[in-house]
Amino acid sequence: MKAAVVAGLNRGARTVALALGLPVLLFTAWWVLSADSTTIFLPPLSRIVEAFGQVWFSDVFFRDVLPSLRRLAVGYAAALLVGVGVGYLVGRWSVVRDLTSPILAYFRVLPAPVLIPVLLVAVGIGDATKLIVIASGAVWPILLNTADGVRAVDEVQLDTAAAYRLRAWSRHGLILRAATPQVFAGARQALGISLIVMVVSEMLMSTDGLGFTVIRFQRTFAIPEMWSGVLLLGLLGFGLAKVFEIIERRALRWHRGATGREESW
Repeated sequence: MKAAVVAGLNRGARTVALALGLPVLLFTAWWVLSADSTTIFLPPLSRIVEAFGQVWFSDVFFRDVLPSLRRLAVGYAAALLVGVGVGYLVGRWSVVRDLTSPILAYFRVLPAPVLIPVLLVAVGIGDATKLIVIASGAVWPILLNTADGVRAVDEVQLDTAAAYRLRAWSRHGLILRAATPQVFAGARQALGISLIVMVVSEMLMSTDGLGFTVIRFQRTFAIPEMWSGVLLLGLLGFGLAKVFEIIERRALRWHRGATGREESW
């Protein structure tokens, strides 16, 4: 028992070291190399860190960061619901796939920020516009990966479900569960896209949020504060990715067991 605990702690320490080793090294190099910088656009990292504490550990966090996180969560959740639902229909029935293929092929290559001028006229500058832009940018990886996952479900599983005369909803659940690994693959891509599109939408059409605050600092030549916003966005993206990895690892534990893959995270 003790040996197992020690082995688990060692494995956890190794995982943390591998995850943080390179970022810490790069951060240290940035600190040392920028220490004597006199360029206004590339201030010393020590000044950026100081500005980070002054800006983001204040009411700015509640005024700008929390609204951004709320928009990100709502837009990403909407993309998940639409992407999984429509992706299931497209992957499950060839008729739906044939009917929707041309329009999906068109909209999937349309950059989400292109919709901003249209939405500004049609919807206005409120949160609804930003949520639509975030969802429309994030939905495609989820939808396409879900469709591919559903189409790739083993026919043996479907035949077994039919032989046991499972009800329709049970069969749909079986298919969706088998497609879960690809659904998570699309959701992982969509999370990064959601963060990017959120920042772009706030830079172009917002009066609050992280993107708005960073662009405001840039326009007022508050360069260390601007860099602190960039640093915060990087930390936010890193943290969200790690949280997603934990959820994915737990949700797909059955899949790694079924395929014989060992725990590597």
